[in-house]
Amino acid sequence: MNDKNHIHCSLNKTERLKSRKAIDLLFEKGKSFSQSPVKVIWLPQVPEKGLQAGFTVSSRNFKKATDRNRVKRLLRECYRLQKNELKQTLQQQQHGLFLFFIYQGRELPAYAEIYPAIGQLLLRVQKKMYENNQ
Repeated sequence: MNDKNHIHCSLNKTERLKSRKAIDLLFEKGKSFSQSPVKVIWLPQVPEKGLQAGFTVSSRNFKKATDRNRVKRLLRECYRLQKNELKQTLQQQQHGLFLFFIYQGRELPAYAEIYPAIGQLLLRVQKKMYENNQ
């Protein structure tokens, strides 16, 4: 397991967006865009906060908690596997970032549907962060 790809593929407690204050600030002042069926809201932050992400699924679209949990687990896994490039860029530029992913679909998604959507969203956020620094 000493393969280089597996070194930073974690999503530990410090990388999760849990603070009610931070989430309220994100929804109040953050920018957003969608890549069907996922929407991301993002807000640049102080470097000390690092890269933090939150995930949600509407209970209006998924009545059963088990279904919502499954979708959130999929979102977290796809994000975990693709966040490294964004994280490295933020560290080099000494920036922090809050992200919040919202699943907007009405059917249980397949991994193959979520993975590219999360990848596209992360690339767009990275591009926007780069443009803001210029």
